[in-house]
Amino acid sequence: MIAVIIRIALRYCAGVLVARGLLGADDASAFSADPDIQMTLETGLGLAIAATAEWWHLLARRFGWEH
Repeated sequence: MIAVIIRIALRYCAGVLVARGLLGADDASAFSADPDIQMTLETGLGLAIAATAEWWHLLARRFGWEH
């Protein structure tokens, strides 16, 4: 299910970048169609979310926010 959501988000982001002229149509289709790029982005996003959650938990424990 997450892959479907990521794919849809990539298509919208690629469309916005093409509309602004930052990516060509070929680059945009690569973002929305290449499963390797999607897997890399999903993994990176998952790692970023996990790191943010762990960092927040560390701060909560250090400053006593977890009560």
